[in-house]
Amino acid sequence: MRVVLNVIWLVFAGVELFLAYVLAGIIAFILIVTIPFGIASFRIAAYAAWPFGRTVVRRADAGAASAIGNVLWILLFGWWLALADLIVGAILCLTIIGIPLGLGAFKLIPVSLTPLGHEIVPIDPGTTVDGGATLPPPP
Repeated sequence: MRVVLNVIWLVFAGVELFLAYVLAGIIAFILIVTIPFGIASFRIAAYAAWPFGRTVVRRADAGAASAIGNVLWILLFGWWLALADLIVGAILCLTIIGIPLGLGAFKLIPVSLTPLGHEIVPIDPGTTVDGGATLPPPP
């Protein structure tokens, strides 16, 4: 089922959101000082292209530098990427078939706002994440 949702997602919203995150990453790399933001943007771009079956978890080793970086990220890139996710999600939720896809777009908003200090991991039960914690089985 995840593959079907991901393929439909890719056709209706994934490509556009993927390109938005790639554009943000390229801009961040051009500005040199914001290269860590570019790396985070490319990581989110891969998640935006194929979101179902993966989730975002907080890294145990994230500290004050991640918090400061996230504030800068929100000011430079995060607000307009989160706005794009919100608009895409609202449009997708207009149809009954698009509701799961719209929820997938809304799932991107938190990582669009604060990508530093988070990790994108598979949802599969038994998967270990940063720090050795094991993800619980999906509900």
